[in-house]
Amino acid sequence: MPTAERSSPRASGPLPRAPDRLPRAWAWPALALLLIAGLGLRLWGLRQGLPYVFNIDEADHFVPHAVRMFEEGTLNPHYFANPPGFTYLLHFAFAIWYGGPAGVRHALVAHQAELYTLARVLAAALGTLALWLLYETGARLFNRGVGLLAAAIEAVAFLPVFYSHLALNDVPALAPLTLSLLGTAGVVRKGRRRDFLLAGIGLGLACATKYTAGIAIVPLAAAIAARWLDGPTDARRGLLAGVALALGAALAGFLIANPYALIDYPSFHRELAHQSTLSAESQGKLGAPTHGGLVYYLWSLTWGLGWVPAIGALAGALTIWRSEQRLGWLLVPGPLLFLLFMGLQGRYFGRWLMPILPLLCLLAAFFLLRVAGAGTELLRRRVRARAAARAGSSGVGAQGELTVSVALTTMLVAATLAQGLIYSVHAGRVLARADTRNLTRAWMLSHIPLGAAIVAEPVSPDQWARASPGAPRCPGYRWCKYSSLVSRISKAGRLEGDSTHIVRIENYVRTLAPVLVGYYTSHGYCWVISGSTQSGRADADPAAVPDAIAYYRALARQGQVVYRASPYRGGEAGRESVPFGFDWSFDYYPLAYERPGPLMTVYRLRGGRCGH
Repeated sequence: MPTAERSSPRASGPLPRAPDRLPRAWAWPALALLLIAGLGLRLWGLRQGLPYVFNIDEADHFVPHAVRMFEEGTLNPHYFANPPGFTYLLHFAFAIWYGGPAGVRHALVAHQAELYTLARVLAAALGTLALWLLYETGARLFNRGVGLLAAAIEAVAFLPVFYSHLALNDVPALAPLTLSLLGTAGVVRKGRRRDFLLAGIGLGLACATKYTAGIAIVPLAAAIAARWLDGPTDARRGLLAGVALALGAALAGFLIANPYALIDYPSFHRELAHQSTLSAESQGKLGAPTHGGLVYYLWSLTWGLGWVPAIGALAGALTIWRSEQRLGWLLVPGPLLFLLFMGLQGRYFGRWLMPILPLLCLLAAFFLLRVAGAGTELLRRRVRARAAARAGSSGVGAQGELTVSVALTTMLVAATLAQGLIYSVHAGRVLARADTRNLTRAWMLSHIPLGAAIVAEPVSPDQWARASPGAPRCPGYRWCKYSSLVSRISKAGRLEGDSTHIVRIENYVRTLAPVLVGYYTSHGYCWVISGSTQSGRADADPAAVPDAIAYYRALARQGQVVYRASPYRGGEAGRESVPFGFDWSFDYYPLAYERPGPLMTVYRLRGGRCGH
């Protein structure tokens, strides 16, 4: 085990670790329990929403592309906006699980929920693997105690726990990224060729899974620079060989998991540039925060990682330079550069912080255990002084000192993990319950006639309204749907007749105006299904979309509310406590949530072809 290795100082500048105070006999059982608990949190509520996939990114990326490769008979994903590392993993996992292309195609038609369940299980498993790798990294850089606490922080932190429930690449990228950090820890401590190899292959696989996971190159570069500056001239040839090995391994890992980046380079370059443009564009999403990316990400750390770990990471970044400056260069610049770069983008979401969470967990664990150690020593001195004054002895014995140390460390660890554990358990409870959109659909099946014309806001996939064989008027559909992503409204807020154009989902609310309600009734669209993840965007910035605000008011006046499904404790009463946001409206962090999904409202319109 790398945690047990010792290195004697050499001229080439290896950095030996301090003696480890936590025995393996304690560390390994604790790690096993931590991994079991971490996996349990990640699997709890894993089938949320199924058989429907309500997260738009999960519905559009990875699983569909993994299946499409079977349909097209090629491994070219024809899609590089997200790197295909996780897509390939899903592709081969599906092939093994279902026995080849025919089995996968059958599953897509008959058991789509099983495909997504398997994909989510793989994401959760990779997230758990990242915990073990983080423990090993912390143990190699510091000691087993730091490794264990760093892994525990990530095990319960809300962001990695919640997004382990979705077949997205954010959590899977943590495994190769942390593998690279483990190799980097070996580079700074030992400098062996296998450490360079591990750091490089992890870096390449991480980049091929999520582009921003390439931030792992910053710690590796810092470790290489430290060894270069500290080592004698005759040792630098070996270092250069290690650097070449790391770079070669990184390139090989990237091309293994993303081969068509080279084979189909024009498509790769074009889509990568397009994705970069989308991320950097100025705010155009209605309801998005406007106070800047850096502030948003710092705020996201207070709930996505937790207040105590976030403050601990900041304090660790400030104090690590005094004890081990090389480790400061290894752990601190990466998060700072990442926050600076991502904060300057035009769009930002809490989950985009994921690549720097392992580094922040290490910094937090380092500092908090330093605090525990200092506090323990202070208490020991006071206890010894009191004991000496009362009994004339010089101390209270090893057993008493151990009790003091364990008690203080336990209290500090509990305070560190409490927030993440509470909210991650809450997330599991919420996700294990029926989604409001599934409840709404079940009500519609009983109350809205087959073939009725409906208006459904884009808060659920098109498949939600499908049925086999479907209604005679609209084959393949249970109800005839109005095309919600088609705009019929002019800039002046008037109907344009048959002149229509398609809009993106984030611009749906901008297509609304009061005259649409009359259009619905005159064309027989008598049922309107609205979700708060759309109407909430208008409420978040009413000055930007006055016509949408007027539309929802007209809908409330001219329609009768016949059904509501609320995700909040106490029904609609909890609505005001969770205003719209691109994180909390979709990841259900606030304790006000009781089940997943938006607040769903079904209106029955009157007038025109809808009767009275």
